[in-house]
Order: sequence, then structure tokens, then C-alpha cells
Amino acid sequence: MAAVAAGAKIPDGDKPAPMLAVASIILSMALVAVGNGLLFAYIPVKLGIEGYAPTWAGSILTGLSAGGLLGCLLTGPLVRRVGHARSYLLFSGLIVLANALVAVRVDGPVWIFARALYGFAISGLFIVAQSWLNDAVGNAIRGRVMAIFYVAYVVGLGAGAFLLGFADIESPDAPIFGIIFTALSILPVGLTNLAQPPAPQGASVAWRKAWRISPVGIAGMLAVGGLSMMIAGFAPIHATAKGYSQSQVATLMSAMPLGTLMFQFPLGWISDRTDRRYVLIAAALLVAVMGVVAIRFDGGALLTIILIYVIWSGASDSIYSLSSAHGNDRASKDDLVTLSSTMLFAWSVAGFLAPGLGTVLTALYGTQSFIYVAIAIAACFAGFVFWRVLKSPPVPAEETGSFAPMTAQAPMDMAFSCDDEGKG
Repeated sequence: MAAVAAGAKIPDGDKPAPMLAVASIILSMALVAVGNGLLFAYIPVKLGIEGYAPTWAGSILTGLSAGGLLGCLLTGPLVRRVGHARSYLLFSGLIVLANALVAVRVDGPVWIFARALYGFAISGLFIVAQSWLNDAVGNAIRGRVMAIFYVAYVVGLGAGAFLLGFADIESPDAPIFGIIFTALSILPVGLTNLAQPPAPQGASVAWRKAWRISPVGIAGMLAVGGLSMMIAGFAPIHATAKGYSQSQVATLMSAMPLGTLMFQFPLGWISDRTDRRYVLIAAALLVAVMGVVAIRFDGGALLTIILIYVIWSGASDSIYSLSSAHGNDRASKDDLVTLSSTMLFAWSVAGFLAPGLGTVLTALYGTQSFIYVAIAIAACFAGFVFWRVLKSPPVPAEETGSFAPMTAQAPMDMAFSCDDEGKG
């Protein structure tokens, strides 16, 4: 996944966009998140009840990630062709179609296609929404607006997962409600008076150049791309396989986004006042430790599992925003777009490869395998960052930017498209 260019941004001195119009985009994406959170929790539970092996849920997750990677590559050209508003409506319609395919009947291959279609559409929807917001507000409030955007989406995901506890799992209630929330999300955008941004320009993915600028930033995106799919993606699959009920899985999935809200701001505040790499090491080690704890208490009391997964998910999600901030600290103004595009493409690639690995290991060793993969990723990343601390000096405090909250469940707010035009 990625973000398209926001075009010309509104200078602080220009007339700002009406806040009600800006709020319409945020409300729309929050409604989309409710439906997304509901379907994310519903699919592994429904497959388990229908007797499908956990590898089917893993394959569906891999399909979703593949669709997201495709969205990274194609959204920029699409928006350049038809504009932001039409692209937003197109992607919303594709999410409705994807949920409708899930609602028709339980069919493994069809669901893989449906979730791949959803992955493509939600990637594009985020790209367009963030680009639109980024263009609509001035520098003075952009950080606050985007923070509200991310928090609203995370809260929507949790609310959607919570609703699964009230759905009739034997009926297609969950995907139908997903359709309803997506349809409702179109209304605020359809009524908005926000001007469309200029057509976005493509930016290159330059691996070697980006690595020279920030090895830790690139490695962080590769790590968190895998971690986010391992933890958030396989948690409901594993919980269902361990015998937790529909309502228990819904409660677990609705609680996990709280970790993102709990950890982002304190870790970000600390990272603004010290070498961010120390905070990255701490977050990665916490992910590894909580993975070990998750193994120790696997299948235990629900409240214990919820506490473990909230901390585990929150620490993992923090690596995303911390890596982005660290990479931006080390880049010159002229290199920001190329670095950001390459970092996000790295995240997308890892987010595609990790579920595939998890699915293979699940078939061989059981659903608990994802925990070991997450521990290995976190430990390797912590070791790499520690090596970089020993090898290179920190960025002077006066040259660092300010931390901005983000979540690995949503693409970064970056002014670029993921067109692979450069080789570095």
C-alpha cells in the first residue's frame, strides 16, 4: 500500500478548508473501519465453524495483502486518470462488492479473491483519503488532523470487531453489515465541498539510495510489515483454532487497537527527546518478550490473553511510526519523497510475504507458529538497530522532526505514489 501525491498543499496563509468538510473524510473512513474490523474478525471465526483448516484463513490473509500491494502500484495512475472523488467512489464500490461475495456463501477460493479485492480497494481508499486531507489543510494543523484521522480509524476497527459478538454467525449478518457501513461511508464524501487536489505525480522506489539514507528506517518498515500481519492478522485465526468463542474472539480483536492508542504517544514523546533508535530497540524487545509471554499463557483466561495481545500489538504498531520518524530525521528535504515511497513499499512487500510464510508454517506446525515468527522478526530487528547504534552517531536533537502518531493497520500519510520508477 502507499499514498499518492497530495499535489500542491495549501499554504498556511491561504484560506483553510472548512472543518466540516475535512471532518466528512474522517467520518467516512471511520465508518469504513467499522465494517473492516467486523469482517476481519468474522472471517476466521466463520471458517472455523464451517470446518475449514486454519491454512484457509491464512491464505485469505495472504490474498488480502497481495491485493494491498497491487493497490500500491495502481492507485497513483488511477487517480491521475479520473481524480480523487471518482477514485474514492470506485474503491468504496469495490469494498461493497468484496463484502457481497463473502455474504453469498462460504467458499474458500471465492473468499480469497474477495479479500484480495478488498485489500486492493482499502489500500486505494486510504491513499485517496489521506491525499485529500493532506491537500485540504495547512501546515499549522496538518499534524493534528492526521492524528485524529488515524485515531478515528483505529477506534472504528475496534468497534467493528466488537460488533461481531452480536452477529448471528450462522447467517451472513456480518458481511451485510460491512456492506451497510461502507455504503454509509459514501454519504459524507458525496456531500463534501472539499476541492479535489491536483493530479498526483509519481515518485520512485529507490532501494539503495533509501538504505544509504536510513538503514534503520527501511529495516523498521520491513519488520513492522511482517509483524502487523503476523499479530493482527493471525490473532483471530489462532484464537479460533484454540477454541475461543465468537464473542471472545470479538472482544479480543476489539481490545487490540487500544494498544496502538496506549503506546504511540508516550513512546513518541520519549523518542522526540532521545535517539529514536533506543526507543525502537525497546519497542522491538517488548514485542519479542510479549511473544514469549503469549506462548506461556496460550489458551489461558480471556482477560489474560487480552492484556498480553493489547501490549503486544501496541508495541509492534509503534515501530511503524517510530521508523518513519527516524527515517525522516536522516533525510534531506529533497530526499523525503523517495525515502518515504521506498519505506512504504518495503512495508507492503513484507506485509505480503509474512502471511504466506505464516500460512505455510501453520500447515506444518499449527497456528501457534505465527508467534514464533513474530518473536524472530522483533529480535532480529532489535539486534540490527543495536548494531546501527554502535556504528553510527545519533541525529542531533535540533535536527530531528516531531513524532506523528500512525498505525500499521493504515498506510502512512506520504505525498507520493508507489510507482516503481527508480532503482537507486
